[in-house]
Amino acid sequence: MNGPLKRAALACMLMFGLLMINVNYLQAVRAEDLRDDSRNTRNFYARYEVERGRITAGDKVLAESVKTGDNKFPFSRRYPEGKVYAPVTGFFAPESASDIERAKDSLLDGTSASLLIRRSIDLFTAQKSKGANVELTINPRAQEAAYKALGDSGKKGALVAIEPKTGAILAMVSIPTYDPNPLSKPDKAAVNAAYNKLAENDDRPLENRAISRTYPPGSTFKVVTMAAYLESDDTLGPDSQVEAPQVLDLPGTTADLPNYGGAACGAGRVTLSFALEKSCNTPFGKIAMELGYGALQEQALKFGIDGDALQIPMAVAPSNIGPEEDKAALAQAAIGQRSNQMTPLQMAMIAAGIANNGVVMKPYLVEKIADAEGGQVESADQDELSTAMSEDNARKLQEMMVNVVDKGTASAAQIPGVKVGGKTGTAETSQGRDPHAWFISFAPAEDPQVAVALIVESGSAGSDASGGQTAAPIAKSVMEAVLGR
Repeated sequence: MNGPLKRAALACMLMFGLLMINVNYLQAVRAEDLRDDSRNTRNFYARYEVERGRITAGDKVLAESVKTGDNKFPFSRRYPEGKVYAPVTGFFAPESASDIERAKDSLLDGTSASLLIRRSIDLFTAQKSKGANVELTINPRAQEAAYKALGDSGKKGALVAIEPKTGAILAMVSIPTYDPNPLSKPDKAAVNAAYNKLAENDDRPLENRAISRTYPPGSTFKVVTMAAYLESDDTLGPDSQVEAPQVLDLPGTTADLPNYGGAACGAGRVTLSFALEKSCNTPFGKIAMELGYGALQEQALKFGIDGDALQIPMAVAPSNIGPEEDKAALAQAAIGQRSNQMTPLQMAMIAAGIANNGVVMKPYLVEKIADAEGGQVESADQDELSTAMSEDNARKLQEMMVNVVDKGTASAAQIPGVKVGGKTGTAETSQGRDPHAWFISFAPAEDPQVAVALIVESGSAGSDASGGQTAAPIAKSVMEAVLGR
């Protein structure tokens, strides 16, 4: 073979090799990026070709695909009670999705490997494949009670209710909310306009405040400080005495720690139960400085704070008590201020763990998943996250939290015939804004069926008592809904 032919053959082989490398690169390495590229119109059409599975809670259909009569877009997503359940379902848009719609996307659209057998049967029987149905743990009565009560407050906020013994999430509300229906139309221009309007809203309705935003927990965090104290000495109990000065001297600073309004806490020495009932600041600041940062951090970690990242299956923003600083900062962190930051979900886990005799269950939102013919694909695993405190100490803290409702700052949470445990909280915010109002609770105390945590942004006039008047009635309505009262 002469030189020119050899060079031509070599060039052809080289180009063929480059072509094969490019094909493999596009199909293997860049396949996912190309599939998700907004310019991929095939992907856009494909999203609306499949009858996506339903999302349900109890007897409620929260999301479903309905026929459009349009050959181009055979199905469209519909949310019958969109605003109420939006923080849970999320939305399904032409180029994106959120919350459950995103977390369980491959099951809802039928492409998951878990549905391979179902797809094979459909292929053999010439049936059009459908997506799997996702059943949530949400209790519709509780969800709707929470949405109404928090919405009627006229304030922004979030609420989470958990079943203490299992970790099942019974309600998750974030206010302000949004309607996912306009975001799910097969019309990119209309959806983008609707999304941009929501994204540019200063109230951030697209954000799920229950799991995506952290707040200073205020005095609700005192139950964690109390748990650490009880765990440090098994002889301590509700009637144990603790120093409660009117103002606590904080070392290394002139900014001492007072009780609310500079008021006295009893006669300067009170029982642990009284300190929690009246939400005095000084005894808890003193306790924390005696225990040290390590003990408080260890106790927080046992409740799931600053531990492994949570997926419910949506990602949950991490909570933490802040970095180790000086004793003055520790005293402030112990009463839920300084750098202490919690999600409402985390505070619900704390209330649930105390109610469940010290055992914190891993929170979850999906009860089960079934294929289009009802065959079970997945079911919930009820897992222990941690043991936060001994059963004996948990019962002591339960008793103190019941006293907070019976004769302390949370009387507005009382339910006739039901023992309710709770803790109010007021969290200072930026200047010019009223403090946030918090409340955590559980009921019935002797056999807990529900634990609740909620925050009402700028919902307090300042004291834990006024915070209890704002937040406690909202929690009460949710507990009553779960208990069928």
